Amino acid sequence: MSDINGKIVTKVITLFIKDSLRKNGFKRAVIGVSGGIDSAVVLELTVRAIGSDNVLALLMPYRSSSSESLSHGKLICEKTGVDFKTVDISPSVDSYFSRFPTEDKMLIGNKCARERMSVLYDFSAREKALVVGTSNKSEMLIGYSTIYGDSAAALLPIGDLYKTEVFDLAKYLDIPGEIVEKSPSADLWKDQTDEGEIGMTYSELDEILSALFDGRESKQALVKRGFSESKVEKIWKMVINSQFKRTLPPVTKIHYRTIGLDFRYPRDWNR
Repeated sequence: MSDINGKIVTKVITLFIKDSLRKNGFKRAVIGVSGGIDSAVVLELTVRAIGSDNVLALLMPYRSSSSESLSHGKLICEKTGVDFKTVDISPSVDSYFSRFPTEDKMLIGNKCARERMSVLYDFSAREKALVVGTSNKSEMLIGYSTIYGDSAAALLPIGDLYKTEVFDLAKYLDIPGEIVEKSPSADLWKDQTDEGEIGMTYSELDEILSALFDGRESKQALVKRGFSESKVEKIWKMVINSQFKRTLPPVTKIHYRTIGLDFRYPRDWNR
């Protein structure tokens, strides 16, 4: 993978954010800020696009969330000068699990992700602000997200940047070192890390993803180049098995023009 040009990418993304809000009839944005690098980068880019006065950040910790996540979330909010609110999702999530108990960490993590998005869309309506998502290309390709949770948003500014490219952009944007240098984590449970859960480093993951999908290389070609066959196959299966997360729900075709099939217009067709 080649290095990105921070100046050009920043210009392209900020114009994208500004244009997406305008075309959808919004002037303001709301962003869930986790204290991680993705949301920090998106927050910085959104502020550069539309100004800090037009951005609301929501910090939404759960009782098992790392205290570092909250402090780093506040740090980037203070750096960018945005208004932010802290919404503790513990009462609502715990209320649900008091009725339907589980020890499954993944179920709890998914519920937290969807609860956060529910809060974001509530504030979207309250503040007349569009929800700006924070998912990157690496996560989206392998399905490392919660459908209708963190993957739900009105626009995804860094959705075509691999995670390693997000790190590069973060340095260009002067994101605080505490955020850039820590191990990426969805903070689903204590000591959880993205790379530990995925089973490889983002550097390995992105190199393979980039070769497979941007370079259109075959799995066999990658193995011949020295990549681990088991890792290439694992990534390929993750991408294939998560396709449903990247598409709209399929509609049974009954009429002449079917939504998602024949009835297609740009999102801004009436603007």
